[in-house]
Amino acid sequence: MAADPLAGRTVTAVRARQAGWRVLTTLGRSVAIFVPVFFVATFVTFALRSLSGLSPARLQLGESATPEAIHNIESQWGLDRPFLVQYWDWFTDVLHGQFGTSWVNGADVATLIGLGLGVSLSVALLALVLGGVLGFALGTLAALRRSTWVDRAITGFVTVVSVMPAFVVGIVLVEIFAVGLDLLPSGGYIPITEGVDLWLAHVILPALALSFDIVADVARQLRTGLVSAYRENYVLGAVVRGLSPRRVFFRHVLRNGIGPALATLGIKFPTLVGASVVTEWIFGLQGFGRFANDSAQAGDVPAVQGVLVVSVVMVVTFNLVINIVLGKVAPAALRGV
Repeated sequence: MAADPLAGRTVTAVRARQAGWRVLTTLGRSVAIFVPVFFVATFVTFALRSLSGLSPARLQLGESATPEAIHNIESQWGLDRPFLVQYWDWFTDVLHGQFGTSWVNGADVATLIGLGLGVSLSVALLALVLGGVLGFALGTLAALRRSTWVDRAITGFVTVVSVMPAFVVGIVLVEIFAVGLDLLPSGGYIPITEGVDLWLAHVILPALALSFDIVADVARQLRTGLVSAYRENYVLGAVVRGLSPRRVFFRHVLRNGIGPALATLGIKFPTLVGASVVTEWIFGLQGFGRFANDSAQAGDVPAVQGVLVVSVVMVVTFNLVINIVLGKVAPAALRGV
């Protein structure tokens, strides 16, 4: 009996609508969480200045500044106004992508953050790709060859990799590829607009140094998720029905076991962007993490506030992307299955 093409199109349309509703539900839930979190985070971030007791007058005039001189400078910066008025003016500027002026050098904070963020995003995205691809490959291979010498070898490898600090890996990579073999530059940064080959040559070593931790975590999480999925009844049922191992893996095991690994990527990416200060020092990169560290040490409150706001946005945004991907690729992960 011939299949009804109209029924097939109807089923496809229903599935497409269901997938669209899942994405919209995930997006709506994430936005509902993001708005209050962002508001509270910005309020706490702004309140840190008052709690810290820091002032641009102290930075410019030193500890010997007179109260009158301090009042004059703080008045120029608008710090003599009521706290809530200051916060609201700053918050509305943040919504327009403006973070104020640096207390240290008078430069626009948004411009300074943009320069550092471009460098760190280049390295972090490449590290995420390298670590994710290798981690997924190793985790999948370990799950498919579970309880064999291949599984044990991969488990041992990722265990060793996970305890190697990124700065140690970075120093070793510089010694091998920059000093010993003279194949790659030891530091610096070239924007991708000046040539993909030059950009890649300058970011590949720091990206490799940062990717080791991603490889280990993704491989472990993916192996655990896939092995657990293989033990589920629906997988056993698919095998009994005679489905090929390839189809069982991609349609049932991978979709339901990939969730923890994707969630790991969602946690790792913001960390790669903001917490790679030592790695940026080793490779001579003026990145986002180094800018945050320098601003905190200098007491540059507007810069630190801008860094914190951008960090919150990155964390929430990337997790939103991961949730949408999970809702599309592995819907069971969002239902707690």
